Amino acid sequence: MARPGPVRSRRAKPATPPEATAVLAAALRRVRALRRRPLPGWRTVRGRVAVVLTVPTCLLLAMVGLAVEGRIESYDDARKTRSEVDLSLRVQNLVHELQRERGLTNGYLSGGEEYAAQLRAQRKKVDTALYGLRNEPAVVHSVQDKLDRLTPVRADVDINVADPTKTLDFYTAAITTLNAEDPASDNDARGDRELRDGLAAMQALAAAKESLALERGSLNGVFVAGSFTRTEFLDFTEVRAARLAALDRFKQVATAGQRAALTNAFSSVAAHSAQSYEELASRGVDGSPLHIDAEAWWDDMTTLVDALYAVQQEVGADLRTRTSQLSDAATTRLLEYLGAGLLALVLVTAAWWLASRSITRPLDALVRDADEVARQRLPEAVRRIQEDGKLPAEADGDDEDDAETPAAKVTRGAEEVTKVAEALRGVERTAVGLAAEQAVLRRNTTESLANLGRRNQGLIRRQLGLITRLENQELDPDALAELFELDHLATRMRRNAESLLVLVGQHTPRSSNGTANGLELVQSAIAEVEQYRRVMVATVEPCALRGHAVADLAHLLAEIVENALTFSPPTEPVEVHGWADGDEYCIAVVDHGVGMPAADLDRSNARLAGDDAFLVAPTRFLGHYVVGRLARRLDVEVRLFDTPGGGVSALVTIPARLLAPVTAPPEGPAAARKPPRTPENVSSMLNGFRAGVARAESR
Repeated sequence: MARPGPVRSRRAKPATPPEATAVLAAALRRVRALRRRPLPGWRTVRGRVAVVLTVPTCLLLAMVGLAVEGRIESYDDARKTRSEVDLSLRVQNLVHELQRERGLTNGYLSGGEEYAAQLRAQRKKVDTALYGLRNEPAVVHSVQDKLDRLTPVRADVDINVADPTKTLDFYTAAITTLNAEDPASDNDARGDRELRDGLAAMQALAAAKESLALERGSLNGVFVAGSFTRTEFLDFTEVRAARLAALDRFKQVATAGQRAALTNAFSSVAAHSAQSYEELASRGVDGSPLHIDAEAWWDDMTTLVDALYAVQQEVGADLRTRTSQLSDAATTRLLEYLGAGLLALVLVTAAWWLASRSITRPLDALVRDADEVARQRLPEAVRRIQEDGKLPAEADGDDEDDAETPAAKVTRGAEEVTKVAEALRGVERTAVGLAAEQAVLRRNTTESLANLGRRNQGLIRRQLGLITRLENQELDPDALAELFELDHLATRMRRNAESLLVLVGQHTPRSSNGTANGLELVQSAIAEVEQYRRVMVATVEPCALRGHAVADLAHLLAEIVENALTFSPPTEPVEVHGWADGDEYCIAVVDHGVGMPAADLDRSNARLAGDDAFLVAPTRFLGHYVVGRLARRLDVEVRLFDTPGGGVSALVTIPARLLAPVTAPPEGPAAARKPPRTPENVSSMLNGFRAGVARAESR
């Protein structure tokens, strides 16, 4: 058993009566059941509020998520459309350059040597435009097989071995494929009407421009040759009809500004000249010679094609502006929906926090109030009753004091919480009233026991005086022996009466101003036990004890020896040892009985330290409480620990303030009977006790 240091605080707090504590503990358990926990769960208020709000919150967030998903799709579509418009303009730039190379190539193959320089320059422009699409594999891959033939076709043209019709068809097929792969051609999925119409206008204008460029290239060869073949005239009429149809489609979907730009393009002098050339060419249906300046036709038609290309660039610029607007709008709406979702989440979280806080704060106040009642106010009420006998304000129903309690502060909360607060206040009043009754009962019981003890003490004192007179008058040895036994019984009865006074906090009148040695103390204690013949005084070193403490120390030691005799075999002696340990003096009572379990040893040491109230203890432990009260009164430390080999040993440590200087060694027969002190047996005895204390402290 661990050996703590000497107990310095000798005034115990008033114990709360068990009946009042049980009433208050039941209410406290009910309130604690509602208290919040670290993690929200269904068993907590916060958890239930969270569960109730989770379902609508999830539905709201799901709706917001769907809306955000739609805005994200719109945002992606806008960005995709914008990139597609940019790609479409680059594709149309390549188409425009290929159209011009096609016309120059056709004129060159028809005998126009003057086109050679322009053709070489135009090929560089085509290569530059084609290089600009190198990072667009989807477009390049679709026309790769045709563009791969561009270099050998150009070589055949340069050495004048290329067939004009096949060469024209090659360029036309490549341009048609590029127009078909133009990203702007797929406008079925566009959600914006203005954007959809702008893309349709661009495609219609691209078709019209292709027809016009094809007409320019084919008639360029015809005018150089001087006449139509039958197939060439049919191609001319078909291309012209396709151009007119494409222009009609453009006018249907184009804006007013775009139609005005187209009108301006066809109102130029070059456009009128080209139209007059077309009318002259239409007269050569029968293959008659055509006397038309091919270079003038090429220049006028090139001017018109470039004008259409400018209109196409203008439509592309309008599409860029519209896609930028749609992208910005989609971004704004996306941010708005994300902000709305975040705001909804924040509001729901705030509502959950406020709702749970409005419930848990009053409950926490109730828990704090219950803790305060259990830990402070109820023990304080018991202490006040025990000290001055006055009932506390709570027991008298003082409303002013109740108004200051935490439970009174939650009366403005929810109705249910208010009811719990009122119920807790009622429980508090009942518990305090019950505690007051119990405290008064304990005080009355204590006073009754003290009165009874003093009466018994007075009677026993008179009895001892009478027995002493009879002993002095008796001459018969047998009768005298019986008187001695009667005297011993009366002495034990006196100790029991004094024990009763010790338990109720009263002092015994036995005191002395002189001193007593250690052996006298031991002998006085042995004289007050029943089986004193079994007590063996082993070694008691000399010491001097102050007289005012001798009676209490003898009483304390007698209770310990009595306990050792009771719980050891009748055939085994109980040993008493005494020795000086520095400024202190130690007395050990050793028995060789059955011993005690560790848990019982701990509880016994608690009682010997004066930590428990004797009114709630079993009757058979009253001796421990007497020792504890005396130890607190004298500032003496008493500890139990296991005896090596079996049994229990008690170690009493007497502080230096109860010791007086040793004047002379003790004399008398008892001293002569002490075994001789040698360094070996004294060292062995001290080491044995210190080893037992060390084993107790290690547990």
